[in-house]
Amino acid sequence: MPPNRIRTVLIDDSAFMRKVISDIITSDDSIELVGVADNGQQGCQMALELKPDVVITDMVMPDYDGMYVVNSVMEKNPVPIILLSSLEKTNVRIFDALQHGAFEFIDKPTDLDSVRIRDYRLLDLIKEASRTDISLLKAKQLAKQNSHHHSFDGILNYEIIVIGASTGGPGAVEHILNNIPTNLKIPVVIAQHMPHRFLETFSQRLNDQGQLPVHLAHKGEPIKGGTVYIAPGEANMRIEKNLVTGAPMFTFTGKKYVEFNYPSIDCLFESVADTYGKNSIGVILTGMGKDGAAGLTKIRNAGGITIAQDEESSVVYGMPKVAWELGAASQVVSLKQIPGYLISCL
Repeated sequence: MPPNRIRTVLIDDSAFMRKVISDIITSDDSIELVGVADNGQQGCQMALELKPDVVITDMVMPDYDGMYVVNSVMEKNPVPIILLSSLEKTNVRIFDALQHGAFEFIDKPTDLDSVRIRDYRLLDLIKEASRTDISLLKAKQLAKQNSHHHSFDGILNYEIIVIGASTGGPGAVEHILNNIPTNLKIPVVIAQHMPHRFLETFSQRLNDQGQLPVHLAHKGEPIKGGTVYIAPGEANMRIEKNLVTGAPMFTFTGKKYVEFNYPSIDCLFESVADTYGKNSIGVILTGMGKDGAAGLTKIRNAGGITIAQDEESSVVYGMPKVAWELGAASQVVSLKQIPGYLISCL
């Protein structure tokens, strides 16, 4: 077995799911399962005593749930925490848990076929979590809202902002939306890797806490300035011009993308390059994988501004790194500075 294995603690109140997740974890020789608990209180004690590299916890448990685990672990012995969610339910507190320091969440597996288990993302998440800078997770706070207007002079230089994000993205997106002017005149369109049912919850959360209207985009919907649109997770979304009016609108495609599907960042970005060309701004935020790099390249080649989040502020420096190394991003900017940078471009 390889040295320096990733030490993990698993917490779940379901005996069946503990067995399933344990089998997945122990199938990888680079990961060691050092403790298994059936409730949050016991799991937090294990995390304190065993000092694991990563904690995996069910979000919904009687009495001591995932939120309790996040608050307790991040206070007493901060380590990356992966939340397990039920496919049948949407737990709105997951976003609170992410904002209070959890690394990421993932649906519990339902297909237990050995071939499909190899495709289950938990093992990759554990490895990425073990490499993340714990100070970034500890420093997560609810983003402060910017209630100020901005004086925009005349016609703006750009007509749309598009953002792509994956692991670590919800908090980064919240920060950006809560720190851009409330009188923004152009649309913001976001592709965030997340199950569809959580995207609905996420968009509602952003709408409730911010001062710009936010909602899931709908097929055929015309795009309006001053509105934030979230790409749904049931299809790959494009922006195209209405054949009759010439106005940009949302459409969906059956085309599949190599890096990620539903929603594909590349799909959205490529369509923006085709529709808006040099009048577009593309932003790649924290996340695993390579999605968005090809689309961002197309925006840059069309003359638009392209931005990648920097390594220091990224929970996972995957997608931004690829975008920068491939020359897709013209600028590397820290998360804290992205809202101001975007406005300075306009």
